[in-house]
Amino acid sequence: MKRNVDLIVLSDIHLGTFGCHAQELFEYLTSVNPKKIILNGDIIDIWQFRKNYFPKAHLEIIKTLIEFSMSGTEIVYITGNHDEMLRKLSDFEIGNIKLVDKLILDLDGKKAWFFHGDVFDISIQNAKWIAKLGGWGYDVLILGNRILNYFLLKFGKEKYSLSKKIKNSVKKAVKFIDDFEKTATDLAIENGYHYVICGHIHQPQVTRMVNNFGTCLYLNSGDWVENLTALEYHNHRWELFNYTDFEKQKKSSAKENSVDFISAITVFSNHKAKKGSH
Repeated sequence: MKRNVDLIVLSDIHLGTFGCHAQELFEYLTSVNPKKIILNGDIIDIWQFRKNYFPKAHLEIIKTLIEFSMSGTEIVYITGNHDEMLRKLSDFEIGNIKLVDKLILDLDGKKAWFFHGDVFDISIQNAKWIAKLGGWGYDVLILGNRILNYFLLKFGKEKYSLSKKIKNSVKKAVKFIDDFEKTATDLAIENGYHYVICGHIHQPQVTRMVNNFGTCLYLNSGDWVENLTALEYHNHRWELFNYTDFEKQKKSSAKENSVDFISAITVFSNHKAKKGSH
């Protein structure tokens, strides 16, 4: 049975790249029934788009989103840096799908500010070719990580994220994330927003930020390359969805159902045997 959700925020899916976990995202999307979906940038990776690489699983995501829109779900596509070419079509609307550069929503009387976040990235603004070159390297790293995790799972080991390990060990990367979060929330507080919702840095987060002028809830939807996360808003509450937890719950439920089925067969067989002995 599908879960009803008022609002889902997805970002940094990077369709068209080796690192995209499209199958896992499809499983998530088919488990929910959202009223509104916000795609907060880098959904299709135009920077690294290859004519010979756009698997069926990636097309299935686009098809599922279109089906959502046709069934009444409102979809807002906010452009990011990897799909910046779409900014030429900003404010374009077709049916329940709208394309924008940023979005302000009223959520139960509280102002929410949505934008991708690449506006804060100096390397992208001033030297796009360097950022693109880095993107290719990142793609290779993610592909290598998927191969590593395949063998780790084969041997019953936990998955391991090379990019997370590198990111967390490099002081500059940690500082960039901290600066990103602070800049976003300072601007949000200055403009009177209760929530600021970003993507871009592949760092899922829900945290209360405070400065000398006020407070704001900072949220980042993460990505579908490393973290496999999304934001959900339902019944006045924000939650961070994590596919890893979702997968564990599914396996646990399947195991319980299997045990219940075996127990039912055992009870039935014992009952039948007793009946036959009379």
